[in-house]
Amino acid sequence: MGFVEFVQDRWAVLSFLAYQHMSLVVQTLLIATAAALLVGVLIYRSPWASAIGNTLTSVGLTIPSYALLGVLVAFIGIGVLPSVIMLVFFGFLPILRNVLVGLGGVDRALIESARGMGMSRLSTLLRLEIPLAWPVIMTGVRVSAQMLMGVAAIAAYALGPGLGGYIFSGISRTGGANATNSIVAGTVGILILAVVLDTVLNIITRLTTPRGIRV
Repeated sequence: MGFVEFVQDRWAVLSFLAYQHMSLVVQTLLIATAAALLVGVLIYRSPWASAIGNTLTSVGLTIPSYALLGVLVAFIGIGVLPSVIMLVFFGFLPILRNVLVGLGGVDRALIESARGMGMSRLSTLLRLEIPLAWPVIMTGVRVSAQMLMGVAAIAAYALGPGLGGYIFSGISRTGGANATNSIVAGTVGILILAVVLDTVLNIITRLTTPRGIRV
């Protein structure tokens, strides 16, 4: 069976799995973004805390996703929960790093001027620092989103949702009927979803970035 015919015959299943994959990535990305913003805001003013945060993000990204998922399955079991925890963990790291870089890169003279004009610390953060750091933060979100698209495929190892199941199914049947079609369909589907999500995030970035600092 040709690849086109394979996709046509299984379009309903593939489209549902694609929906699950995108839903898993978007929801975990939102959780990771909120958590990274909260932690970043709490620690960015402390040089030693920021240094620890940057170190942890670098070290954390070296952990193999298979290894982490295996540990989670051992303690939690298979299903959606270990997949969600794994994706939130990996999504959190690059976003936190960019939150720290973005907020740390805001010109201190601007902050002092704002404080001198009577703005509170919270007001300065919300109205000056975060808007100026926003493009850098959103870059981290976009990087995280692309990484999570691939990591989400690993979730199939723990019977998590998404297109990864088609890839693993094809690999387990290597040499069998439609094994290659299954692998290619899952891979191409993930690539398409990655492009769609990145396009949406790019639009959101442009719409939410203050006009004066748009590139």
